[in-house]
Amino acid sequence: MQPDRRNFLISAGAGLGTAWLSANWPAALAASAHARVAVASDVPPTLEFFTAEQATEVAAISARIIPSGDTPGATEAGAVYFIDRALRSFAADTQSIYSEGLAAFQEDFHTAFPSAGKFSAASAEQQDQFLHAQDSPTPTVGRRRSAPAGTPTFFETIRTHTIAAFLIDPESEHAGNRSGVGWQVIGRESAHSFQSPFGFYDKNYRGWSSASSAEKAK
Repeated sequence: MQPDRRNFLISAGAGLGTAWLSANWPAALAASAHARVAVASDVPPTLEFFTAEQATEVAAISARIIPSGDTPGATEAGAVYFIDRALRSFAADTQSIYSEGLAAFQEDFHTAFPSAGKFSAASAEQQDQFLHAQDSPTPTVGRRRSAPAGTPTFFETIRTHTIAAFLIDPESEHAGNRSGVGWQVIGRESAHSFQSPFGFYDKNYRGWSSASSAEKAK
């Protein structure tokens, strides 16, 4: 599997935190199931928080955070629908980060690439360049919007939610983690997926070690 994607998921996914995921597990699974149905549906589902325009931009950002390729990405995981439901349930406290942060994000993007228009209309190269700048302490493209101490930025928030959408549900036929493929990317075995600590951020947990080659061959 692509080493860059694996390393990214391990490092960025660690930000989910055991306490956060444990506290929100039932609602997060419900949001994942909602996203699964939305992706499979021939009729676009009714959005619960985003406007159609906002959803287009959120989907485009998520799609560059975890691009589709040899394996599914955020698009296949229905990340935008997961986030939309999350903002009406377990992540309601981040609504203002999206409503205010997305507008600021677009302003910065337009300043950096005035001819591109919105983020969703830009080339993949422009999108990636801008997102890398958002994640850099010394941006060369756009501005990295700061937030009060202890408050995550818009980019940090959407990245966390995109990672959650991609990794949380191994049972979905349509999700990015279907049959545990997202966990395979990061080398995580699924035996303890529904027991604390729930994920790869507690990798030293003895019940969570990767299976040996001999075990996998059985």
